Amino acid sequence: MKEIKGIINICHKAGYLIIGGENILKHSQKMFLVLVDSASGKSLLREMNYVANSRKIPLLQVEKLDEITSIANCKAVAIKNKPLSDEIIKLIKGE
Repeated sequence: MKEIKGIINICHKAGYLIIGGENILKHSQKMFLVLVDSASGKSLLREMNYVANSRKIPLLQVEKLDEITSIANCKAVAIKNKPLSDEIIKLIKGE
């Protein structure tokens, strides 16, 4: 998880991170990955699933997303950088 936390920190500093479900829904530019906290509510999960399906991007659930992002009470983020998104997917899937 330290590697994922490091990559997400890079995304945040570089401006590649969209934080929060409402911001993800409003975002009109390209996104490559959506991460949702596994303890989030059904409505947030349904909305993020809709975004992922309509834009044909991966949706992954992770535990303790607020600790990974170092953002209090964070339940959903999206990544706008393809190489960093691919790296996070590899790390989460254990490849």
